[in-house]
Amino acid sequence: MAKGYWVSSYRTISDPEKLAAYNELAGRAVRAGGGRVLARDGQVVAHDAGIAGRTILIEFDSFEQAVAARESEAYQEALVVLGDAVERDFRIIEGLD
Repeated sequence: MAKGYWVSSYRTISDPEKLAAYNELAGRAVRAGGGRVLARDGQVVAHDAGIAGRTILIEFDSFEQAVAARESEAYQEALVVLGDAVERDFRIIEGLD
């Protein structure tokens, strides 16, 4: 079964306080959904039209698990708290293995 990954690249952060509150709630939702943070806030080298800001990579045991975690009530609550505090590119992708 192929793993699933959340990939988030932040273009802008307009409200760091909302982002901090979101991080608390989202972290709990990710862990409850079986996710593991592989990379967060480290160095980024962006190419082409890439985004060099805050980037996060989270791994799940399956693509379906990654989708379910995104749709969970706990993560939806985190999104409400986040509101319009950031502009980001958020994707769920299926791994090769």
